[in-house]
Amino acid sequence: MPPEKHHLELYFSDLELRKLRIEQVAGDASSREYFRVFSPEKTWILCIDPDFGSFPSAHYPFLEIQRLLTRNSVPVPKVIGSRKSDSSILIEDCGNILLQDMISADPFRNAQLYKKSIDCMTRLQSIKGKQDKLPFNRSFDPEKLMFEFDFFITYAIEKPRSTRLQTLELSTLRKEFRKISETLFRKEHFVLNHRDYHSRNILVSKDNLVLIDFQDARMGLPQYDAVSLLKDSYVTLDEQFVSDMQHYHYRLLRANRLTAMDYDEYLYLFDLMAFQRNVKALGTFFHQAYVLEKKEFEQYITPTLAYLPGYISRQPELATAGEIILNTLMQP
Repeated sequence: MPPEKHHLELYFSDLELRKLRIEQVAGDASSREYFRVFSPEKTWILCIDPDFGSFPSAHYPFLEIQRLLTRNSVPVPKVIGSRKSDSSILIEDCGNILLQDMISADPFRNAQLYKKSIDCMTRLQSIKGKQDKLPFNRSFDPEKLMFEFDFFITYAIEKPRSTRLQTLELSTLRKEFRKISETLFRKEHFVLNHRDYHSRNILVSKDNLVLIDFQDARMGLPQYDAVSLLKDSYVTLDEQFVSDMQHYHYRLLRANRLTAMDYDEYLYLFDLMAFQRNVKALGTFFHQAYVLEKKEFEQYITPTLAYLPGYISRQPELATAGEIILNTLMQP
């Protein structure tokens, strides 16, 4: 019996186990492993999550947030069962077709899919809860944003090109990152965010959307998830299409009384948030590609970097940090 099949003993009888087939499926940029479990009648997804087994509390974020989203009619896979002792979670199989796979040359079809995605995002952003409970007790505060900026500095700048950036430039970059982080801390505008709301974390199942990888949900600006979707490292969208979807998201926020900001402020904070999110993503891609040697992530560095000049041109306060990044990373 393959080692991973032992995890299924909790969920299936001995007779059922003999009929099962199991195949590993591609995971994400994490330590989790995923397997598709086949029976003659249906399939499931087995997740082996080392963090689940070692988590000190009974309130494991994935399970807590899955229940929260389900209660609030946000489409996520059902949890069939879980066992902390061997770090396993058995969940509903919602297929393997990603939003990323559905982008086509048909602008009407794309608009339908992205409006559905924004509808779903706004439903999630409408969820309220007690500030001392998960995930409402976590936020994109300056410390969290600076942690992500520092991760970028470590893995995209210091490790691969330690001789290129002078101490003064590095100090300037950190100072600019701190200013951006503090500007984005507008707690009066905070809503719940998925945290990784991009085209590889939205499944298209029988023309319906299903969200995955939601365990890091936290409070932040409503632009955070919008940025993840519309300034996606995996799919580059036409600028007019992005503008149309920004308008659509903003109108939904206003209709649901989720924001009091005007549209100019929405766009301003969108650009700052997009800059932060894309810089954070660059740090992740450099770490995955060159430290963990997952070379498939290397291809996403250039399209992510290509977003930065647009933000810099519209928001002069991003110029200092942006130019240091571009001058450093675009050198051969």
